[in-house]
Amino acid sequence: MTSSTTDELVETFLRYQHLFVLTAPVLFVIGVYTVAPTPADAGASYWFEYWWLLPVFMLGATIVNTVGISGSALFVPFLIFLFPLVAQPLSPSEIVLVGLVSESFGLSSSAFAFVRYGLVDRRLAVSLVVGGLPFVVGGALASFVIPETVFYALLGLALLAASYLLFNADLGHGDHADDADAEFDDGADAEAVADGGGHDLPDDDDKPGPAGVETDADGVVTRVDNDGNEYTYDRAGYLERFGNYSIGGAFQGLAGFGIGELGIISMLRTNVPVRIAIGTNHIVVAVTAVIASLVHVFGGAFVDFGHALDLANVPWNMVVFTAPAAAIGGQIAPYVSTAVDTETIKTGVGVLFAVISVALFGMATGIA
Repeated sequence: MTSSTTDELVETFLRYQHLFVLTAPVLFVIGVYTVAPTPADAGASYWFEYWWLLPVFMLGATIVNTVGISGSALFVPFLIFLFPLVAQPLSPSEIVLVGLVSESFGLSSSAFAFVRYGLVDRRLAVSLVVGGLPFVVGGALASFVIPETVFYALLGLALLAASYLLFNADLGHGDHADDADAEFDDGADAEAVADGGGHDLPDDDDKPGPAGVETDADGVVTRVDNDGNEYTYDRAGYLERFGNYSIGGAFQGLAGFGIGELGIISMLRTNVPVRIAIGTNHIVVAVTAVIASLVHVFGGAFVDFGHALDLANVPWNMVVFTAPAAAIGGQIAPYVSTAVDTETIKTGVGVLFAVISVALFGMATGIA
């Protein structure tokens, strides 16, 4: 296959990625319905019992993907505090599993959307996934043996840290190094830049619009998204990012979130532009969420102690609604991020995390 043919296929996939991405949850639901070990008397009432989770998880996925954090950071507290008010309580392992499966679809969906926009640094993403994965697996295996009170305490600690980090993070989107409208005096020049011309910017054949990326001999990256916005940065700071992503990875495996919240802060501290940080973070969190989900589903077969999760007890009638909902929310998020003040969303989520963490500490100590 020639390079031009490959570029054309990649561009076609990115241009229509929403069609491919939204097919995945449909195939997932069909697979669950046909092969998942469900109760023998599972009929229509079983499969449609939790239909109302569809709009709830769609809204949650849109919010978290807009600011680039883990979906489980909202899904898990919802399943702990609100879900039991209208349904039966879930065990910690079931809560984390539902959150992770839903997050996997939501973040994977949103990740492809950010790739299409040209806002993902794939080299950074690969290094972060490889560095964080062992900690994710370790945290997921630890979840089988950690007592419930300790689980709630660690969850509260993770949310409190996430709240603090969100309040101290600048998630404004006007951060590209050379704003096209400010750099040139007249509209014609700005339009030329948006078209990938008039200014010597990278323009890759395998990316929609004027998007492209190049790295010079000094390691300085110049990236253009498909709206023509330019970002200039380098990839220095691997050690700091590794520290944050390893700690966050352990929480990701244990509780379903943490790597996204800690990770994006480390990218911002190492001068990665915020929109690139958010887009790249989506890839890292999506991959680690998928791996953590697999460990939570199948890891019990290798752990002969603790509260291993039996596949027959997985709430399949929940995930058939939460997974598609998260995938749809993931596709909506990139559009919301350009239309809504992300700082407002960030502040609201940070306050919510702080309140939930207090309640979780209360549950851990037996007060709540």
